[in-house]
Amino acid sequence: MPRILVIDDQSQVRAAITHALQAKGFEVVAAESGQSGLTMSEQSKFDVVITDLFIPGIDGVTLIRELRKRNPGFPVIAMSGVLLGPSGRTPLDHLQTISELTDVIPLQKPFRPNDLLRAVAAALAAGQSSTGEAPPISQQRAG
Repeated sequence: MPRILVIDDQSQVRAAITHALQAKGFEVVAAESGQSGLTMSEQSKFDVVITDLFIPGIDGVTLIRELRKRNPGFPVIAMSGVLLGPSGRTPLDHLQTISELTDVIPLQKPFRPNDLLRAVAAALAAGQSSTGEAPPISQQRAG
């Protein structure tokens, strides 16, 4: 069963993601900051990391860079919401922040459970292609 690390400072977001993924058979561990997520990733093996870009301590982009230093092909899903610009009407997509990072799957907040599951399936597939491992059975349930 794939293990997924979810990093977000909002408890409601962590709980919703955890619930959606556990319902599909994934093992989920949650962290509320970049530093705690990085520590957890060093202490345990995960198949995918889902991180918000704007989290306390180590921000999501720095976290992704650190994860990739340790494991260049590690599957990552980066989440961010749309914030309104100075006029109050112009949405600024903060997922553009990750454009310099390769092979990061963007996930725009708010998202539907099916969007989350598709992103996880894509991340698992990307991770398997970099390791050459066969797809896990639980991934088929995620799609």
